[in-house]
Amino acid sequence: MSALRSAAEDYLRVRRALGYKLEVQGWLLDEFITYLEQIEATTITVDAAVAWATSPAAAERSYWAQRLSVVRQFARHLQTIDPACEIPAAALLPFRPRRGIPHLYQPEEITALIAAASTLPMALQAATYRTLIGLLAVTGLRLGEAIRLDRDDLDVDHQLLRILNSKFGKSREVALHESTIHALENYGRLREERFPKPRCEAFFLSTRGTRLLAPSIHETFNRLVAIAGLTPRPAGRRPRPHDLRHAFAVRTLLDWYRDGLDVQARLPLLSTWLGHVNPASTFWYLTAAPELLALAADRLDPTLEGLA
Repeated sequence: MSALRSAAEDYLRVRRALGYKLEVQGWLLDEFITYLEQIEATTITVDAAVAWATSPAAAERSYWAQRLSVVRQFARHLQTIDPACEIPAAALLPFRPRRGIPHLYQPEEITALIAAASTLPMALQAATYRTLIGLLAVTGLRLGEAIRLDRDDLDVDHQLLRILNSKFGKSREVALHESTIHALENYGRLREERFPKPRCEAFFLSTRGTRLLAPSIHETFNRLVAIAGLTPRPAGRRPRPHDLRHAFAVRTLLDWYRDGLDVQARLPLLSTWLGHVNPASTFWYLTAAPELLALAADRLDPTLEGLA
């Protein structure tokens, strides 16, 4: 093991012990260390960092900036033990963060994605993505939460999932419909047939019997989006797995508005379900869908007329 890789593992171990999950940062840093080893670098230089960060030439500048940020944070740590290490300046590869409008899946689009998953060549992979997409769509789980699920986290008797130590260190229980339980049990049987002696306790397995990785999921998901023929809506972004969470939240709010319920009073319920720290995080979903804004405006109009 190279000194750089050893230092990177120590850095990640310390930060994770402090409560940071560093899932994406972890695999990006591993990729960067591999690059340094390939060019036989013994420390970090600004030139090497920028060259690696911009190596996906077709990527957006925000992704370049994210990659360089991962290097910068590690370089600050490395410089404490290696004075020759260079720290890339924060002004390199600048971009202005912009929260894009999520792709709000329609029911027929989710159906098309699940059908596209059935075209994957290996039976377990097809079942994994059908079940994963379905679970994200009906529960609003974060992708990372689904990846971290273990088999014991499914409680069939009480029809719920246990989401343990998620974002901000929060845990919660998510109730499941009988149809969802049935789909998860069917997937579990196929998984056990394929790997009777699994290499890990993950609920969702890769074709190698290991826990799924976020980069692989995104790569496969992009293929499924293309097969399903989904395209970004005007002013929207390309469909992503995380947008299934947005779609779930918006669909819930739409149902509440249509049923004439007090959405403001019920928002803490949705926040708890989604694992948000406070309703303010959930309220952003209101601005994400024109249909939601229209319903909110209709609810507000009579109030304003009474004040006229």
